[in-house]
Amino acid sequence: MKPFISLLLAGAVTHTAHAAEAMDHSMHGSMPGMDMSGMDHGAMDHDMSAGSTPLPTASQSRTPIRPVTEADRLAAFPPLHSGHESHDQGLNHYLLVDRLEWQHLDAGSALAWDVDGWIGGDVDRLWLRSEGERVDGQTDKAELQTLWGHALSPWWDVMLGVRQDFKPGPAHTWAALGVQGTPLYGLETEATAYLGERRQSALRLKAEYDLLLTNRWILQPLAEANIYGKNDEAREVGSGLSNTELGLRLRYQVRPEFAPYVGLTWNKSHGNTPAEDDDAEARLVLGVRAWF
Repeated sequence: MKPFISLLLAGAVTHTAHAAEAMDHSMHGSMPGMDMSGMDHGAMDHDMSAGSTPLPTASQSRTPIRPVTEADRLAAFPPLHSGHESHDQGLNHYLLVDRLEWQHLDAGSALAWDVDGWIGGDVDRLWLRSEGERVDGQTDKAELQTLWGHALSPWWDVMLGVRQDFKPGPAHTWAALGVQGTPLYGLETEATAYLGERRQSALRLKAEYDLLLTNRWILQPLAEANIYGKNDEAREVGSGLSNTELGLRLRYQVRPEFAPYVGLTWNKSHGNTPAEDDDAEARLVLGVRAWF
């Protein structure tokens, strides 16, 4: 029994000695079982620094960045051009049937129209305008304008061209010069001066405003005035303020391109322009507005 106990004690002492030796080596930064006491640590550090690539500092990039060239700057920030240069290259077109309506008159009924269309770019366009009315199946008023429009700004155009009147009276040709624009959102205005045959002159002022009640219901007030330089009995117009029209139309936008409407207009003749009476004529109107 005693020899067995002595053997156990000897094993325990040996194990303790080995553990103490391993702890001593780990505290000195070496692996167990390796004797580094005789090594020159200064020489080893010198050899390692001489034979390896130094690590980059925090301010240095591991991958060098290529210098920015002029081609890179142009690709990131291309040169800007004016809107006229960048958008006026294509050929576009637009047709607006602003009013196509049935009107109830005191003496019967009428069919009236007001159509605008253009073809061209953002700066220069060829405009076509036509308006008139037929009363009881007979054309009472009809005109056609062909105009060149040039954009002075995104909101204003200058117009130059000709106007041809077919009714009333004999055909009459006018030279036209005017401006059209949108001084306020939803407000469209026109002011056109005309110089006609036999030194006749005229001025037309027109404005209409789209008041958005909901996304689909739109109320449109309209005002128009025609002024002439002298009497023209053949065409039933008098000098000065000849006639005015005030209108109020409520339309329902089934889709942006199509909207039926109902409204009232008041037409009145002034000065020497012949009229059936001195009171303004109220008309109930039903029509559609469409664009393509």
